[in-house]
Amino acid sequence: MTKSARPTPFHQMLATLAQQDRLLRLYSQNVDGIDTSLEPLATRIPLHKEEGKWPKTIQLHGGLDKMVCSKCHELSEFDADLFDGPVPPVCTNCEELNRVRTEVAGKRSHGVGMLRPRMVLYNEHNPDDEAIGAVTREDLRKRPDAIIVVGTTLKVPGVKRIVREMCATVRDRKDGVAIWINAGSEPSGKEFEDCWDIVVKGTCDEVARHAALRQWNEPEIGIPVSEESLERARQNQPTVSIMRTFKAPPKEDTPKPSPRAPLSTPLTGRRHANMVDNSFSEEEDLVEVETPSKRAEKKPNLFNLLGQTKQPTKRKAPGPKAKTTTKKNASKNNPPKPQVRIDQTLRQTKTAAAAIKVEKNGKNGTAFDDIAAKDVRLNSPRSRSADRPVKA
Repeated sequence: MTKSARPTPFHQMLATLAQQDRLLRLYSQNVDGIDTSLEPLATRIPLHKEEGKWPKTIQLHGGLDKMVCSKCHELSEFDADLFDGPVPPVCTNCEELNRVRTEVAGKRSHGVGMLRPRMVLYNEHNPDDEAIGAVTREDLRKRPDAIIVVGTTLKVPGVKRIVREMCATVRDRKDGVAIWINAGSEPSGKEFEDCWDIVVKGTCDEVARHAALRQWNEPEIGIPVSEESLERARQNQPTVSIMRTFKAPPKEDTPKPSPRAPLSTPLTGRRHANMVDNSFSEEEDLVEVETPSKRAEKKPNLFNLLGQTKQPTKRKAPGPKAKTTTKKNASKNNPPKPQVRIDQTLRQTKTAAAAIKVEKNGKNGTAFDDIAAKDVRLNSPRSRSADRPVKA
């Protein structure tokens, strides 16, 4: 049955692309050998490099071109006439070795192997798996600019992995394109999301007729086309439905600039004429906002509220450490005192200073400064807390 099969138009198109050196590799799941029968798509069995190059076609599941012995693993050309019936044929090489061993050497028989086509069935080991892995890695390093996936359901895990990695490598290029051609819809699943740039619903032979490439064995010469033949070709055009065409946006090579800091803050807004926030009062402008740097290290303020230099305070020598029990008892007896808000202190200070200024308008600046400083000390939270009686 395979001997009577002929290459399809899509096979001819692939052979033409291979002859023009526009096809990097053909990964085939077919075992009929129709594609490898064309000279530009020939392969080697077993799969190996020749003169530093891999063959154009990689048979992922083997093929019917060769048959192999299950015991001695000898390769030979496939002979369909031997496989006539349910019992597989016996390996002639194993029969000769077994006859010499038993009749000439007088030893016991080790058995005779059976012949089978060199193809991979389900859950079987592929004898070319190492070579397939090597050629796949080499093709991924070359970073091709296009991939066409045709006529597969992507149910085999190994094929699914090759397609997924090849599509990711191709689409990583700026001009890369991944095409899915099938009579059915594209495969579903999270691993195939955003995997295709063009989805074509139709047969591959119709796509080949649209391409209208010459066959690989035809001479490359210009043939004049008449108006009648051109009109006839337009009427006989096959129909192919392109379901979707999309391309992922190119990845930006340069990182985005970080957003600039605002030119104005509640503390510096009044210094910038272009960005003034009138929602803050004068008292709130004087409040110092605590930032992470100020929380980490707070510098002591050397000036008081009137701008005068503070007198350095003398630190007492550390005395003997008290027991923790006394501290705990003291904290229980004396609960923490409520702190006065700084904006209240500022309001009281400004009010007192304004009253003194009106009352002492005729006096010199020295007396005013002394009285204002005294009023500030009397209205400060520390002085008020010192005047309160302490409970024993």
